[in-house]
Amino acid sequence: MAYQRNKLLIVDGYNVLRSGSRYRALRDQADYTDDSFNIAREALINDVIAYMGRDYEDGVIVFDGGNNEFSEGKEQKVGCVRVVFSPAGVTADHVIEKLAHDARVRGQEVMVVTSDATIQDTVFGGGVDRMSSDGFSLEAEQLDDETRQDNRPRVAHKRTVADRIDAGTLAKLQALRDGTALRSDQA
Repeated sequence: MAYQRNKLLIVDGYNVLRSGSRYRALRDQADYTDDSFNIAREALINDVIAYMGRDYEDGVIVFDGGNNEFSEGKEQKVGCVRVVFSPAGVTADHVIEKLAHDARVRGQEVMVVTSDATIQDTVFGGGVDRMSSDGFSLEAEQLDDETRQDNRPRVAHKRTVADRIDAGTLAKLQALRDGTALRSDQA
């Protein structure tokens, strides 16, 4: 049985949606029939699930709900990822810092995805790895391209005898096939 590393991926949700080029493009689409921000959020969740793959045991996307008086900070599980809106009065930064600290205390390896300098400085001081929002965006796009290429149908080129013999021999064989070649008893 393969050894699985005890790794946690924490993503600063709104920071990635604002700073990651892949998500800005989705978010800024002028489509009045759908909420483009929700489309970008769903794309981020799907990308985090794909990025986690077999390398990460756990993943959390934290969105800032601190200014929403109705936000209770409850987790929702989507696939293998936990999605959290910070509770009213608490910033996503605080939740991310606490998640990273608690994971390090438990001995987990932690990667935090954010371009927020304050969070980066805080978590890096605690022995946590970090990745920029745009860096994650580019990695997710590359992973998506690789997946698309792997799933594209491939047409195998059929190698025939005609492809492997010289043109003179091929012409003689075609003449025999078509009955246009003179037989030695007819000559």
